[in-house]
Amino acid sequence: MKVLITGASSGIGKDMAKIFARKADELVLVARDTAKLEEVKKELEKYTKIEIISKDLSIEENCKEIHNKVQNVDILINNAGFGDCGNFTKTSLDKDINMIKTNVIAYHILTKLYLTDMKQKNSGKILNVASIAGFMPGPLMATYYATKNYVVKLSESIREELKKEHSKVQISILCPGPVVTNFNKVANVDFHLREADSMQVARYAIQKLDKGKFYIVPGIDVKIARLGAKILPANIISKFTYMAQKRKLGGE
Repeated sequence: MKVLITGASSGIGKDMAKIFARKADELVLVARDTAKLEEVKKELEKYTKIEIISKDLSIEENCKEIHNKVQNVDILINNAGFGDCGNFTKTSLDKDINMIKTNVIAYHILTKLYLTDMKQKNSGKILNVASIAGFMPGPLMATYYATKNYVVKLSESIREELKKEHSKVQISILCPGPVVTNFNKVANVDFHLREADSMQVARYAIQKLDKGKFYIVPGIDVKIARLGAKILPANIISKFTYMAQKRKLGGE
C-alpha cells in the first residue's frame, strides 16, 4: 500500500504518517519545510519506505509535478492548509490568495489527478481534510470557512458521481473542530474552546477511513455543532460563529 500525505511535517498530517508507517509499504510525505520533513523521515524510516517531497502546494505546477512523479498511489490524504482570522477587509489579500491556492486549488488538482488514476484501476481512497467550518458561514474567518466549504461540497459531489458509476474508489472528508496544531499560530488566533489532540484525531480518521465512512467528524461536541449547522438558519449560525471568532481575537 502506497500512501501520499500532504502537510505531513506537523499536526494531523504528521500523526497520520506515524500511523501509516506501521501499515503502509511506502509513504510519500509532502510539505514546504524540508528540515521538518527530514525529521519525520528519520523517525519513521525504520518502519517503512519513506519518500519526502519539499514543495509549496500554493504553486499549481508543483501539484502537477507531484502527480507526475508519484504514481500508483493507493491512498491520497489532502491535508495541507492554513487559516487566518480577522475582519475580511483588514486581513491580508496576499494571505487570502495563498490560502485559496493551498486549501482549494491544490486539493482540487491533486484530487482530480489521483481520482482519475484510481478510477482507471477501480480502487483507491482519498481523504480530504476539511473542517467543521465547511458546514457553516464563518464571519471573521470568511476566507478559511469558504475554502473548507469548497472542500466539503466538492467531495460530496464526487461521492455521488462515484456511487452512480458503481466505482470501488472511496472518497471521505475529515471535519474536526479545533485541534492542537500549528494552525493557531499561522491563523493568528487563540482558541477558547477545548482543542482535540492531534494524534487522537488522526487515529480516529484512519479508523473511519478504513471502514469506508464519508463524513468523519471526531468528537461529540463537533458532531453537535454539525447538527446545529444543518438545522439552524445561516444568519443564526453566523451570529454564533462571529462571537466565537471574536473571542479568538481577544475581543477585538
